[in-house]
Amino acid sequence: MKHIPILDVGGVLISTSLLTEYFCCDLSACGGACCIEGDAGAPVTPDEVAEIEGALDAAWPQMSAMAQSVVDRQGVAYTDLEGELVTSIVNGKDCVFTYYNYPPSQVPDLPEGCCLCALEKACREGRSRFMKPISCALYPIREKHFGGGLIGLNLHHWAVCDAAYKRGREMGIPVYRFLREPLIRRFGEAWYAELEQTADAFYREYEGQS
Repeated sequence: MKHIPILDVGGVLISTSLLTEYFCCDLSACGGACCIEGDAGAPVTPDEVAEIEGALDAAWPQMSAMAQSVVDRQGVAYTDLEGELVTSIVNGKDCVFTYYNYPPSQVPDLPEGCCLCALEKACREGRSRFMKPISCALYPIREKHFGGGLIGLNLHHWAVCDAAYKRGREMGIPVYRFLREPLIRRFGEAWYAELEQTADAFYREYEGQS
């Protein structure tokens, strides 16, 4: 097979790994560790910071006292050591919007202690309009910005998501299909339709050369 590592979809460069690898979140296995692992918060844009600030009152009751203290002190976001704007964190790792799945807020079918998002909970309950940062919604896709406004999408591999890659393979769900909704949220329905057409053409070529 001819190796085609990068495809151009509507002016967005995508790694073919989004088409060839499989993914499906498995919270029962990982416990939502992506919300608390790492040494920085989730990447956010200035516009998202404004939206998060607008949703803060709705998310506030679900946040821990320590998280509330951090937000009171430095706000919902800060600039990390790499110069990137990210959500504020607690104890050097936990996103301030993390809460844990313990009774009486227990979510059926998820293990106790599973990490969940206070912003997402408030949105799904109709108390705010902001779901979560797009960097969170798109994971394991990572967005990279180049000069001249060019955007690239690549796949990030992280040990905490090994179970999600395994589950995706078992269910036959390519990454780009699992992340259909956040990709549409980020780039629009017309762009995603072009991505689907590009994927179909790629698979036909793959089958013809395998």
